[in-house]
Amino acid sequence: MIYTKLGNSNLNVSRICMGCMGFGDAKNGQHSWTIDEELSRKIIKKGLDLGVNFFDTAIVYQNGTSEQYVGKILNDLANRNDVIIATKFMPRSKEEIAGGVSGQKHIENSLNQSLQNLKTDYVDLYIYHMWDYSTPLYDIMEGLNNVVKAGKVRYIGISNCYAYQLAKANDLAEKEGFAKFISIQGHYNLIFREEEREMAKLCKEDNIAMTPYSPLAGGRLSKLPGESSKRLIEDSYAHFKYDATAKQDQLIIDRVSTLAKEHNVSMTEISLAWLLTKTTVPIVGTTKISHIEGAVKAVDLSLNDEELTFLEELYVPHKPVGVMAQNTPS
Repeated sequence: MIYTKLGNSNLNVSRICMGCMGFGDAKNGQHSWTIDEELSRKIIKKGLDLGVNFFDTAIVYQNGTSEQYVGKILNDLANRNDVIIATKFMPRSKEEIAGGVSGQKHIENSLNQSLQNLKTDYVDLYIYHMWDYSTPLYDIMEGLNNVVKAGKVRYIGISNCYAYQLAKANDLAEKEGFAKFISIQGHYNLIFREEEREMAKLCKEDNIAMTPYSPLAGGRLSKLPGESSKRLIEDSYAHFKYDATAKQDQLIIDRVSTLAKEHNVSMTEISLAWLLTKTTVPIVGTTKISHIEGAVKAVDLSLNDEELTFLEELYVPHKPVGVMAQNTPS
């Protein structure tokens, strides 16, 4: 495993982060394809054995059971100081807004619940899951700064935002002496590269770590034609993100397959090796031991300039999809 600093922080993280959205009680959440605690334990142990020290979850994943699995398993298998735990909080709910719960109080309440779920006194990276258009930015940034000062959070990150929003937030933080966002977790992979327009440039200039989710496009960048999986079939959110552009995306997926055969490696390794040239740490979702094994192998795979161009040249612009398309001002 190779390790790197996460943006402007002292966090020394593995180049692969284990995405834990697939862990959790399927009867107690929004996804039918998630896995139970026993298999989650085996996958996390394999990740630890392979050198993965960075784990990403969220309070909303399977109604908190993802955090509970991750917290319990890491508490059993690892020294807390040896692992980097990231989790996320959602915008205020309509009920909280109606009840007068401030953005700061919402952050405090969400974090305390996550700490309880994760069985820890602090999280290494606390992530603003998506932009809250109903809450003043100052309220969010001050609330995050408060939990950093309290020692419950080491660093803060953001997910699902536009480059101008990240720049605006960090400018406010610098002006007020608040903690700044040191990472951005956005939607980025070989068949969805819109982050390259502005976000990638901002992150390079300001040394903000890019930690993209959906690096394999819900399995599309890891499957040969005709291959399938339970998640590929049942993940309605991934279908929402990718089905409309499936025809044009398949041209790129075919090129991933071609390079995989030439290198005698998996499509997962090719797709992630490409992304590792663009970003700091991809968040790789895992529901099988083979998923984390394949992801870790990608760290040692190098692609030359000609191969990178071969993978990139057929890309065409995509419209915003997923959270970025859904989470707009009311």
